[in-house]
Amino acid sequence: MDLELDGNAALCTAATSGLGLASAEALAADGANVAVCGRTPEHVDEARNRLEAVGDGDVLAVEADITDPDQIEALVEETVDSFGGLDHVVTSAGGPAPGPFMETTEREWYSAYDLLVMSVVWTTRAAYPHLRDSDAGTIVNITSRSVREAIDDLVLSNAVRRAVIGLMKTQANEFAPEVRVNAVLPGAHETPRIEELVEAAVERGEYDSYEEGIKSWADAPLQRVGRPEELGDVVAFLSSPRSSYVTGTALPVDGGAMQS
Repeated sequence: MDLELDGNAALCTAATSGLGLASAEALAADGANVAVCGRTPEHVDEARNRLEAVGDGDVLAVEADITDPDQIEALVEETVDSFGGLDHVVTSAGGPAPGPFMETTEREWYSAYDLLVMSVVWTTRAAYPHLRDSDAGTIVNITSRSVREAIDDLVLSNAVRRAVIGLMKTQANEFAPEVRVNAVLPGAHETPRIEELVEAAVERGEYDSYEEGIKSWADAPLQRVGRPEELGDVVAFLSSPRSSYVTGTALPVDGGAMQS
């Protein structure tokens, strides 16, 4: 299916690995010019190489901290300057520290809020004037299935990420009809983060092999974890004219794991 994204300009935050990078790759593969940011120089370089290899569009990959509003504003402006405008924004962020409620510090709460919520606020606020001027403006927030169903020992993700859904619904109303705003709620996908967790569990002797460990994450009816590109394809679809009557939606991409 042609998603009709050829020549569009997309910005994907915190997208030098994992689900953010998979989303950027899906957009690039359909012909979009894509900007990504990350905090690690080697990850930025790797992302640039991967994106240049999958599409014919231009690629901008820079170092930026999404918890710094000044850096986000500069990132948006550099993207607009490089591509001559901005049509699509995909917000992504790494997961906050795990842990139960009584072991989570006040500072960790504030840090998680900046990472998961304020990064979206700062990005979409800076991007909105450009998206409004586009004929194809969209925002897609990558969150987690934890916004619908609490996950053990992830109190910060369970509590804080839900604010992004409230923000998404509000923006979908306020930004319409010029800009569509949606969210995806991923379940377990075989990202570098999950790979690290499984490999560490194997080293601790909890599993005999990586294959056994990754199967422990497969708690969905489809009986496997997702591939990052499967989430990326959904993000690209929601960014495209093919989903032109979809806004204000929080779409699970979890193999059916969510039972609510």
